[in-house]
Amino acid sequence: MKFRFVIPVLVALGACAPSGQIDTPTRAAVADSTLPPMKSFATPRPIPASRSNRDIARDFLDLAFELESGRELTILTRFEGPITVRVTGKTPTGLMPDLNRLITRLRNEARIDIRLVNDRNANITIQTVSRRDIRRALPQAACFVVPNISNLSQYKSARRKAQTNWALLESREKLAIFLPNDTSPQEARDCLHEELAQALGPLNDLYRLPDSVFNDDNIHAVLTGFDMTILRAFYDPALHTGMTRDQVAAQLPAILSRINPQGQNIPSRPLRSTPRSWIDAVQTALGPGTTPAGRRIAARQALDIAQSEGWQDHRLGFSHYAMGRLSQGQDINTAHTHFLQADRAYATVSQFGPHRAFVATQLSAHAISAGRSQEALERINPQLAPAAQFENAALLSTLMLLRAEALELSGKHQEAANVRLDSLGWARYGFGPDWAVRSKLREIASLSPIKGSF
Repeated sequence: MKFRFVIPVLVALGACAPSGQIDTPTRAAVADSTLPPMKSFATPRPIPASRSNRDIARDFLDLAFELESGRELTILTRFEGPITVRVTGKTPTGLMPDLNRLITRLRNEARIDIRLVNDRNANITIQTVSRRDIRRALPQAACFVVPNISNLSQYKSARRKAQTNWALLESREKLAIFLPNDTSPQEARDCLHEELAQALGPLNDLYRLPDSVFNDDNIHAVLTGFDMTILRAFYDPALHTGMTRDQVAAQLPAILSRINPQGQNIPSRPLRSTPRSWIDAVQTALGPGTTPAGRRIAARQALDIAQSEGWQDHRLGFSHYAMGRLSQGQDINTAHTHFLQADRAYATVSQFGPHRAFVATQLSAHAISAGRSQEALERINPQLAPAAQFENAALLSTLMLLRAEALELSGKHQEAANVRLDSLGWARYGFGPDWAVRSKLREIASLSPIKGSF
């Protein structure tokens, strides 16, 4: 299940936020739009898993034999035999090309026998519904997956029964994934990657993983090389449904040696498990149903726990990042200090994902608002490639729009115009409709001291 509680990619700093009303496009306005066509990521460039096989084996076991709640699972469950997938409902823009690319990756990288069909008896049904319908069924979810049903209308009556209880599942034969059809193409794709991966494989998320979508920090948008290694191991012939944790653990060294030989020679560097107290504090700070003051208190608790644990990894970075986001409305300078500390912590895992790119949006926004264009460019330029490689169009377009503002501050007006125009195709994929793209344009333009607020 994906909660997506992390605050969006960029919120303008304090008083610099735009005050204009959000556009409501009419049919004529959309038809007359001057925005360029939507861009999308055609060729995946995943980075292979680059950690010790001993550490990956531990991650596999914790992912496969626990639920996100911490409840233990007694046996491994997976599909046995070829897997079929169908799509029902109103299909949003870009979903089918994204699904076809994902199916191809699962076949080629994870070696899973999976294909799209039109058969109502498909193993996995992907139903696209409105966000309102999803939240009526599961209020905190952006998208979710359920065993043994094929339609959202079945969920209400089945949700408290054994058939939909993952902890009681003995085999996987039929599953349903519910995706929003009224959100941005990227949001739908991100949900698709996470939910299909959990439909096929692990049901848990681990905050200690810097290189995986099986992590509720939402840094990764699409399945990574590590994720494909986990899924390939999940469907290795040496494993089968019904095996216990100990039985799977006995087989993993040989499996990983075969499918990930480079991991045999990498020294083990295990990260300590994440305490439940930190997870609860983060979810309170960034999830729904908490007052602003309560969020800040919870974020402070999460940071205190991270520091008391002695972490120097991405979890410390995420703790500072959350503090920065939640401090912006109160004290911009304090927020800026937390973003600087987040960047230092994220530097330890920069090879694993676009962690520093998220912080770069904040640090460069601060620099632009203060008129420090060169500092902003130095923050932005190294993060454009990671944002693109890890296929985050919302992040990439935000960085490009910030870069355009910094170039304009430097007097490079034509280069700024070119970068801004190039960003808009990515923004249409990342943020969705024209009004959302234009809102993002105004938000970022309002940071510039030569333009003022709108």
